[in-house]
Amino acid sequence: MSYTVDEYRREVSNKKILVVGMGRSGMAAVKELHALGSTVTAQDINTVEKIDPKFITFLDREGIEYYFGSTPEYMGSFDIVVLSPGVNPNLTFLNDGRNHGVEVIGELEMAYRLSYGKFVAITGTNGKTTTTSLVGKIFEESGRKYTVVGNIGVATISKVQDSTDDEWMITEASSFQLETVSRFKPVVSAILNFTPDHLNRHGSMEAYGACKAAIGRNQTSDEYMVINYDDKACLALGDNTKARLVPFSRTEELDFGAYIDDSYIVIRDENGIVHQICSKDELKIIGNHNIENALAAAAISFFAGIDAAVIADALKKFPGVEHRIEYCGIVDGVKFYNDSKGTNVDASIIALKALERDIILIAGGDGKAQDFTELGENLLGRVKALVLLGRDAKEIEKAARAAGFSNIYHENDMNDCVKRAHKLSESGGKVLLSPACASWDMYDNYEQRGDHFKNCVNQLLR
Repeated sequence: MSYTVDEYRREVSNKKILVVGMGRSGMAAVKELHALGSTVTAQDINTVEKIDPKFITFLDREGIEYYFGSTPEYMGSFDIVVLSPGVNPNLTFLNDGRNHGVEVIGELEMAYRLSYGKFVAITGTNGKTTTTSLVGKIFEESGRKYTVVGNIGVATISKVQDSTDDEWMITEASSFQLETVSRFKPVVSAILNFTPDHLNRHGSMEAYGACKAAIGRNQTSDEYMVINYDDKACLALGDNTKARLVPFSRTEELDFGAYIDDSYIVIRDENGIVHQICSKDELKIIGNHNIENALAAAAISFFAGIDAAVIADALKKFPGVEHRIEYCGIVDGVKFYNDSKGTNVDASIIALKALERDIILIAGGDGKAQDFTELGENLLGRVKALVLLGRDAKEIEKAARAAGFSNIYHENDMNDCVKRAHKLSESGGKVLLSPACASWDMYDNYEQRGDHFKNCVNQLLR
């Protein structure tokens, strides 16, 4: 059934909705749906003591029912369940709801249905945050009305109330968010790359890939999917979309799409006309992976209708994003970099390649059932010492030793890791936090981990 936004808002206002997972997205969903007039119930696996007390005050004041540390006894009383991205959609009580005819969707899907804006949606194993931020910068330079939302840290649903027809929702979309979409339909989508991640959640690369490919499931032939031509596994994820595929390549000239020509980022349009953007050497962000991010962002913005000169200006100004190979300062001639956003093996390898050599690497955390073999192999010739912490530190050590790397140290917390790395480093070298793991064993999120690292570095600077 097809709905206008106004029709769907009126329908939702009369629904009983259970919101599951009281992270950033879940709390925003409760507030927005309550404001629309829905009868909302909140649920989280955590007990009341572990939920934000300000949010509890809001729930009590508004008379909103909640189940914290428990689940509703009868799921058939709800019309819709809205899931936060971190919630496994196959939990027993959710399946019970489906058996009662309850629709189970994610926060991103609900936000899409309620929003008047046009969506640009960006996914991929790595580079999502940088590319989404860069597209936001380009839209800012263009003067268009836009907002940057999604997995980047701003719940998409928190921005729907004030959305307008001329607004662009620049959305970072994770596999967790995309596995619960049904009608979601961006004007421009992008899949940046595809390597192993979140296999503990999705179970297989096929299932993980299906979630990523869902970004273009509903797109039509007058819309665009920007996709990595050099990553053939990624390119295959575009096989089932009806959108016009816009490839980008760092290594090959293309008949259509974005590529590098004599060190310049260029876009060849549908008429074969080549639009020169800027030199890759003019970018402030470092590494081949960021050239790919810039190519993707340029293509996304160009096929959203933004002029090449505006794109060039924004690319040259963009300084990068926090927690992604973020320069943190220099101590005794040693440069410190925060790459806490490096939550998988491939992301950490990208960071190692960007910094090249003479690196003291701090890694470890929740490994998400990854194979660390490739990380171990990429230590050789780049990393002088490996400092490990967290739940799966020993798994990383096994992979490093199997590759012939043995200069390995274990520490119990971030402060000790930073002190150890500082002692091991020499002037002209680099200390890199790039965990290759999620943060959930020790921190609430990768931002908290990165901030702790930076605080520890600042202690050395004093």
